[in-house]
Amino acid sequence: MPNPANVRTEPVQQRSAERINVLLDAAAVLLDEVGIDALTTSDVSKRAQSSVGVIYRYFPNIQSLLRGLASRNFDKYRAGLSATLNKRATNALDALNVAIDVYIELCRTEPGFRVLSFGNIIDRRFNVDRKSNNTALAEILTDLLVTTYEVPASDALAFDIEVTVEIADSLLERAFLYDPRGEEPFIDKLREFIAQLLAPHTKEAATA
Repeated sequence: MPNPANVRTEPVQQRSAERINVLLDAAAVLLDEVGIDALTTSDVSKRAQSSVGVIYRYFPNIQSLLRGLASRNFDKYRAGLSATLNKRATNALDALNVAIDVYIELCRTEPGFRVLSFGNIIDRRFNVDRKSNNTALAEILTDLLVTTYEVPASDALAFDIEVTVEIADSLLERAFLYDPRGEEPFIDKLREFIAQLLAPHTKEAATA
């Protein structure tokens, strides 16, 4: 799971936390407007009506600022997933489809999310030596299927869910590449693939 690495000053007061959110909000909007390559701390400070010095108080460079935004994206995704699962998911396949739905909704409504998501693009660019964000998400989803939906735990399940997350990452990135609402054929194909990959594990659960 991504975390805001290299934050120089831990926000211990509400005012500091609010200031960080203002900076992250500004960066998110700019990501949609100019893209990740053109984003600068100077632009973020202007959009946030702040100063570059304030940014550097919390983030030593643009990469750490983006990781902070990626971490907030991940938190919003987990919160949305938690809030939606109990209302809509009655089985393991429902749960994975909800996971897709929550991600899609964030792509459509959350500034900067389509560009940055959980920050994998940052890690690919800067060779961060830590667990992949997709691996972390796969672990969360695997634990969810095992503990909540009684899918038998196995190495095969863990691997298949990690494969699912990697393919979902690619297909959803493509779905939103040209269409801010997401191209449905790619999303539909992802749901088909997930159903096929999960089927052997849920059959095992039914016969256990």
